[in-house]
Amino acid sequence: MTPRRTLLALALAACAALPVQAQVGDWPKRQPVRLVSVFPPGGSVDQVARILAQQLTQQLGQTVIVENKVGASGSIGTGFVAHAAPDGYTYAVVFDTHGVNPSLIPNMPFDTKKDLAPVALLGTAPMVIATPVASEYKSFGDVVAASKAKKNVNFGTVGSGSLGHLAMALLGKNGGLEWTHVPYKGGGPLMQDAVAGHVPLSVASIVVTKPHIDSKRLRPLAVTTSKRSPDLPDVPTVAESGYAGFDAPAWWGVLTSARVPPEIVRRMNEEINKALKNPEVAGKLQGQGMTIVGGTPEAAKAFIDQQIDTWAVVVRENNIKAE
Repeated sequence: MTPRRTLLALALAACAALPVQAQVGDWPKRQPVRLVSVFPPGGSVDQVARILAQQLTQQLGQTVIVENKVGASGSIGTGFVAHAAPDGYTYAVVFDTHGVNPSLIPNMPFDTKKDLAPVALLGTAPMVIATPVASEYKSFGDVVAASKAKKNVNFGTVGSGSLGHLAMALLGKNGGLEWTHVPYKGGGPLMQDAVAGHVPLSVASIVVTKPHIDSKRLRPLAVTTSKRSPDLPDVPTVAESGYAGFDAPAWWGVLTSARVPPEIVRRMNEEINKALKNPEVAGKLQGQGMTIVGGTPEAAKAFIDQQIDTWAVVVRENNIKAE
């Protein structure tokens, strides 16, 4: 290439980069920022998105709005964000189903790992394995003993393919345990049957379960995270109950299109981390049963990729199908 052509090529490349540089430089002044809640109003994802939006509006000096784009276990809203303009103004607030969907939902119109960029892992929370207070199960060890004795052990979750379902499938596979899954249409119906004694075990989020523990209608047997929950400090982990290394947390994260300039992703990550350290925001999120995590986009990606890979194996080995 001649010197003149080399200079021309460099000039064209510089011109092509100008819109992106301008876009990065004036973010987020150009327009409101959208947080897409991939689940309906009233659920934990929507509540987390609204808590975050209020604080980010103050920090950014720009309106941050929450839009609900729901369906297909959160994949519809996530797909919308994956295909949105890569200008740094559209983000998805997702739940742990994000790590399960790639293996449960065939032919999703986006590649979870390639088309989305994790911005931040907001936090994690345990699920609680609980039983009615009148139950014969006084500890998780009693449940294990019943299973090994080939008794019919049933457990209910919020749905087929839910994290609770997969966690119990993983535990059964690794521990040589047999039990029967009873799927419900959400946490409300599950809790109704659990407190009435119609299902001997429930596996659901701490947010859904704790009110019934507090009212002495359910007895907690174990939590599914690697560490005990601050909300239930006397309840052992599954790992403590003889299954070392077991960890199946619920989690919340923020993602954006993988085509968004990394400089904007980094700046949004910094703002989210700042918001998570605000005492009022932290208090509200902890009220959802969340243990706040934060950290870098790289740490979020490593966590989410690990979740995707872990649950893909569980889905495949147990032939689990979505409802």
